[in-house]
Amino acid sequence: MCHLNWRHLLLQQRISSLTDIFNPEMGRAFCIIWFLYVSVCECWRLPDSAPLMHGEIQSPQYPQPYAPNLQEQWDLSVPEGYQIRLTFTHMDIEASAGCYYDALTVLYDGKVLGKFCGRENSADGHHPGHQPILSPGNRLTLIFQTDKNNPELYQNVGFSAQYQAIDMDECSALPPGDGSGPLCNQICLNTLGSYLCSCHHGYELRSDQRTCMLSCAGGIFDEPEGHLFSPGYPNSPPHAVSCQYVISVESGFIVSLNFTDNFHIESLDTEQGPNCLHHWLQITLPDREPIRLCGAKSPGWITTNSNIVKLDYHTDDEGLSNGWSLDYSTHRVQCPFPGTVAKGRVTPILTEYFYRDYIFVRCDQGYKLMMDGQEVDSFSAMCQNNGQWHLPLPECHIIDCGEPEPLLNGGVTFLSGFQNQYRSVVQYHCNEPFYSLFGGFNVNFTCEADRKWRSNHDLVVSPTCIPVCGQPTKHLSAYQRIIGGSVAPDNTIPWQVLLSIDGQRGGGMVIADRWIMTAAHVVASNGNPASNDSVRIYMGLTDVKTLMVSPLYAASVHIHPGYNNPDHLDYNNDIALIKLHDRITFSSSIMPICLPAEDAIYITGMMGLVSGFGITEINNRRILTNKLKYVHLPVVEQETCSDSITSFKERRDNIPNLTNNMFCAGVPEGGKDSCQGDSGSPYALSDNGRFWAAGIVSWGVDCGQQGTYGVYTRVSSYLDWINKTMQEN
Repeated sequence: MCHLNWRHLLLQQRISSLTDIFNPEMGRAFCIIWFLYVSVCECWRLPDSAPLMHGEIQSPQYPQPYAPNLQEQWDLSVPEGYQIRLTFTHMDIEASAGCYYDALTVLYDGKVLGKFCGRENSADGHHPGHQPILSPGNRLTLIFQTDKNNPELYQNVGFSAQYQAIDMDECSALPPGDGSGPLCNQICLNTLGSYLCSCHHGYELRSDQRTCMLSCAGGIFDEPEGHLFSPGYPNSPPHAVSCQYVISVESGFIVSLNFTDNFHIESLDTEQGPNCLHHWLQITLPDREPIRLCGAKSPGWITTNSNIVKLDYHTDDEGLSNGWSLDYSTHRVQCPFPGTVAKGRVTPILTEYFYRDYIFVRCDQGYKLMMDGQEVDSFSAMCQNNGQWHLPLPECHIIDCGEPEPLLNGGVTFLSGFQNQYRSVVQYHCNEPFYSLFGGFNVNFTCEADRKWRSNHDLVVSPTCIPVCGQPTKHLSAYQRIIGGSVAPDNTIPWQVLLSIDGQRGGGMVIADRWIMTAAHVVASNGNPASNDSVRIYMGLTDVKTLMVSPLYAASVHIHPGYNNPDHLDYNNDIALIKLHDRITFSSSIMPICLPAEDAIYITGMMGLVSGFGITEINNRRILTNKLKYVHLPVVEQETCSDSITSFKERRDNIPNLTNNMFCAGVPEGGKDSCQGDSGSPYALSDNGRFWAAGIVSWGVDCGQQGTYGVYTRVSSYLDWINKTMQEN
């Protein structure tokens, strides 16, 4: 950077004052004076500024052509300990032999390093090319001079260069010729911008920070391996020494010493061996008696079994000991063999285990890891620096799956195994004869390694007991009438239900553990379902007086949406379902009746079982029975029943219509029929001893009269509605 001195400032002030004196006609004289001022500009470094580490230098007006009659100077400097590397990015200076006319001169302390002109690849001149110029020290001077003339055909633009500080390798410099010796007496370390001196083992740096002198400070050696030797080795030290060396490595490692064969410590030979009287090397280990070594025989290899070793070397001013040299190394502390685990495996299996080695324990399939009475997810132990494992081995205990899930209306039997342990096998069973396993086959469950009971049958995830329907434990033998008929023995019609709706009696049948089926007109009042609170349900016994002691309660009442009978003349869709508040457990006295199959056929003349607590006839008197009665009645051909009803319609009013959702049962001579109070009760047909709900007592013309038949709701017409209602509620 070009800076003006006070003389230039004074000249500038004088020129400024001349502009006030000269008139416009004198402008030419002013320009001449200003030109002279520019031409004699000198360059000065900024005082007291920190040296730069890099920078750029360019000729005046670069990249425009430079002016004639110039002399520019740049004094570059970088911090001590650095050199300057100067690199030209472009040079275009008028070429001449020996750069006589225009030239850029590079100097160090007045010594010319180069004089340059021309262009790259020009025939004349001296171009620096792309090779940088390196200064011997931290200073460099550049002088750019031009003559009074420039060629008319070409205008030269000058030069552009970059400079930067480069670390100087003082250690590679030759020793000065004044006899003072090298920079460092033993070891020279080049640093950024400077250098450091160091000494070999057994020596220390003097106060001049250059030369070394004998020392026995030794210090502590904490690397896992290293090399030690006595002062001056393999020669005798110039005077008595008393040195101490301490090898201290990480706990868990053992130090081994390996002395070289060239071993010599002065000794007094006796019959018992060398006596270390005046010179010795003493080895001290923790909690052990020290060992003194001397003589001409190398101790060779010594395993200390310790991570700390102290070596004391002593000589006096008399005698001669060449000393010793050793390499030390370390190896890890060994741990004992960990042992084995019953029903488990210890890994990895090694011949030896050392400090920081890990072992892992895995139990066999079906067993779990146990530590101090607690189960653990995993186990690992590390060989410690004291040669012991940090944890004792765990135990492997057989797993258990816990109690098998209880089976509703069933139970579980152990086939093999003990206390729900791994590979135990259980079998589920249902409470027969009232329940059977879904699918009809026995299911075994095994306790698996994931601690879950798993089925041996792919199709069964969890066993289910389904009720057995329509198979009472006791069978009827007599064929009697309800009107004047016989009392049903206990457990012969276990699906029969007695309903009490606001004090009015009706019948129904059990079809599932929470569902009762009945006639819609039994639970309908003015077209609406009876309230849950008004419904009482009795089952399980055949005597009304006994039944009435413990009723069940309704959770909801569902009347078929197609039932509409405001004037008691339309019994189409006369079917309803009652959901119980609590689930029933089936037994001999309470069992569901089966629903009809989808392809159920009502064969004319097939005998069906009608039961109920309705009106019966005793001594030609009709009374409301307190005993469950039953009668067997045949299915009547549909046309016969229709003709009977048509005949009555001709003589009487208010006779309902017969639809395809109804069928008739009875005998033409009368005397056997269902009657008031039996409404909603079952008409059951039997298929191989299995009873199914063919009909629901619905309506009729009188009870048991000649030429009349009981009319029943055809249950098979409502299977879809029944299943849908139970699934959705």
